[in-house]
Amino acid sequence: MQIPFVKMHRAGNDFVMIDDRDGTFPAESGRCIAKIAPRGVGIGCEGVILVQSSSRADFKMRFFNPDGSEADMCGNGARCVAAFAREIGAAKCDRMRFETRAGDVEAEIVAPGTVKISLPDPRDVRDNFVNSGVPHAIVPVDDLKSVDVEGEGRRIRFSGEYAPDGTNVDFVAYNPPSELSIRTYERGVEAETGACGTGSVAAALVGVAQHGLSFPVRVVTSLGYELVVGGEFDGNRFSVITLTGPVKRVFDGMYRD
Repeated sequence: MQIPFVKMHRAGNDFVMIDDRDGTFPAESGRCIAKIAPRGVGIGCEGVILVQSSSRADFKMRFFNPDGSEADMCGNGARCVAAFAREIGAAKCDRMRFETRAGDVEAEIVAPGTVKISLPDPRDVRDNFVNSGVPHAIVPVDDLKSVDVEGEGRRIRFSGEYAPDGTNVDFVAYNPPSELSIRTYERGVEAETGACGTGSVAAALVGVAQHGLSFPVRVVTSLGYELVVGGEFDGNRFSVITLTGPVKRVFDGMYRD
């Protein structure tokens, strides 16, 4: 089997993008994804994203972790998929709407290489925890460089508090009035990643609710890229959440299984 793909990254978070509008990609077994994703022996990525046909939106986005498990949402992946869908014609203009398992997402290519997405309202917002499409535990810290992201992140990710599905874990240094820095341990990748869009959103919401931040929030990732989280907060409820940042096409290729 030959599978055309595009490698993209957004803020250092890298993905393999596949046009699956004909529905032929063998996603359900997870075997092919688990072969594509590993670095060194595969293409190498933090997620595989399929663009599929939709009956209610411009297209459907499906996101798979490197271990083959399917996730409800990926914020940075959603920004990449918007740019990719525009390139392949799945989206007919720079404004689009697409399906995810977390709900429909609206996106706009606001400038070459820059995409803004509007996200569904967050769920299960509580003390240092937000489901911003996928679950995120937020750990405020003073010194990001000294954090054992792999060890402590893995401990929290698999702790009984978040059983049975576990959680992503974000270590965050807040800098009021409107900035934060972040490092993320991602569930499914089971390691620290260069950036996380839903984690950036979750960290920003906790920052606004608990740490004196105000929208828009500037997020600095571990690789030095910048994302911007916008939104509204009435003291009890968040709404109109957006995520804006860079996307980049790295290369095209053909995977042979």
